[in-house]
Amino acid sequence: MIRIVRHVALAAVVAALAAPAVTAQSYPAGGDPRDGLGSGLTTAGLAMEGMRLVASAPKPAPFDSVRGLTFVNSDLAFGGHYIYQGNFAGFSIWDVSTPANPRMVSVVECITSQGDPSIVGNLLFVSAEGGGNRNDCAKGGVQDPSEHMAGVRIYDVSDPTMPRLLKNVQTCKGSHTHTVIPDPKDAGVVYIYVSGNQGARTDMEGCVSGDDPADENNSLFRLDVIRVPLANPEQAAVVTGARIFTGLDPAPSRSGGRARPTGPRNCHDVTAYPAMHLLAGACASHGLLVDISDPMRPKRLDAAADTNFSLWHTAVFSNDGSKVVFTDEWGGGTSPMCQATSMLEMGGNTTLTIKDGKYTQHAYFKIPTGQGANENCVSHNGGLVPVPGRDIMVQGWYQGGVNVIDFTDPDRPIEIAYFDRGPIDAPRAPGDTAARGRGTIGGSWGAYWYNGLIYSSEMARGLDILELQPSHYLSANELEAARLVRYEQYNPQSQPHITWPAAFPVVRSYVDQLERGNGLPAARITAIRRALDGAEQASGAARARSLRTLAGQLEGDVARAIDKARVRALAAEVLRLAGN
Repeated sequence: MIRIVRHVALAAVVAALAAPAVTAQSYPAGGDPRDGLGSGLTTAGLAMEGMRLVASAPKPAPFDSVRGLTFVNSDLAFGGHYIYQGNFAGFSIWDVSTPANPRMVSVVECITSQGDPSIVGNLLFVSAEGGGNRNDCAKGGVQDPSEHMAGVRIYDVSDPTMPRLLKNVQTCKGSHTHTVIPDPKDAGVVYIYVSGNQGARTDMEGCVSGDDPADENNSLFRLDVIRVPLANPEQAAVVTGARIFTGLDPAPSRSGGRARPTGPRNCHDVTAYPAMHLLAGACASHGLLVDISDPMRPKRLDAAADTNFSLWHTAVFSNDGSKVVFTDEWGGGTSPMCQATSMLEMGGNTTLTIKDGKYTQHAYFKIPTGQGANENCVSHNGGLVPVPGRDIMVQGWYQGGVNVIDFTDPDRPIEIAYFDRGPIDAPRAPGDTAARGRGTIGGSWGAYWYNGLIYSSEMARGLDILELQPSHYLSANELEAARLVRYEQYNPQSQPHITWPAAFPVVRSYVDQLERGNGLPAARITAIRRALDGAEQASGAARARSLRTLAGQLEGDVARAIDKARVRALAAEVLRLAGN
């Protein structure tokens, strides 16, 4: 039986055997179309279900080395018709106004490691971590401590063809990733929570190492917080540290002991949900839940640990904030952790529900296909797909490809679409000892829905653009409703609250869901659709009357419905469409 261990703030370690059991998805007995795809950097075989490949753009020439981590692509940010794609050696800006023909606008070479981007207005923020980054972005490494840059770079991208570096904001632990949080009281200010994984710097004044999480002078047990006045970004500076680890117990190890003498001292990354005043911290041994009502004074609400999670990494909230999906980057993203012999409980996702500021852990999920021994594969970055009435996310799995998951039921997450390529490297022959070591690192770093399409940052190959297609799992109405959601800018680690316009596709999405789940009798579903068709053909007051009549009938359907909550939601959407 699979067990989990939960932690709450200031509580002792809960024994593994006392924790609730959870379930995991198993590999299909009959195989999967993704199994055994042909290899090749540009000639690999393709498998897809429920989506199609719109375009695939190659990596720009300056980053066109696929061997080693130096030049792989990293994360994405979105603004208008531009995509900002990070890279360990800089970043690229793509014009996707014509999605079938993405156009490279500019390439900025800057040794940065790992270069995760965020966009706010005309300001692009880029993470920098490691000992070889220079203030001037040049190659060749750091020759003098004064040249060293570790923190967040700020660029002016008002002219996307000529990005201009405005400032390097130095931080004590560098910036592996970062998250933008708007000031709730001042629209002219944003805060950047910096997740840095290196030790406290010795080349920067004020940086202090230590073992005491409660020591206010300790640089390690905190997230550096940068305040950015948007009208004067040159004044951006570290203003405080988010001390969200104090009093947190160490996580248990799989052998039953404690993995380390203290809890985590940093986060791999954090996902903010500003509309809900929440933050989910993926912090190595723990997944944290944090109140960010006051971004300068965050408060930890809860923390979870799990012996089946190697590295808590990235989080996605449900739109209503009642659930969060965490990923586990088992193997660090460079190892083949999706083989048929790999553990199903590690290297995938787990869903936690949130109630009264506390977590309850539910099921695991992992892609139901065994990838090859030469394919780095593990769960990685993703975000919500805005289908009303359901919790759906798209996600990258490195060389495991891209897939779409429905986690509406936290105990039974299911895969509803996928896209995968074969491995970059050809499989090794049995007994081949000359080609030891890992293969080429590649695959989808992260995949995100943005204004009707899915964009995937392919680490070795470039940029993929995908489109979901109607299927047994997703109706045409649900996809049309999702396409009604439009963002001006989108940073996946600063999750926006999704709202839908009052529209017939939104209403019909709920009807399709009731049919799919047998939430109402088939004859009633047919009658509701007929009523909606009649209302749509009418206009003005006649349409409003028809819709209000239908809403009243739906309220009467609730008593006999299997899915009462969805019928109520449908009635509310019909009323909203009628103008109340």
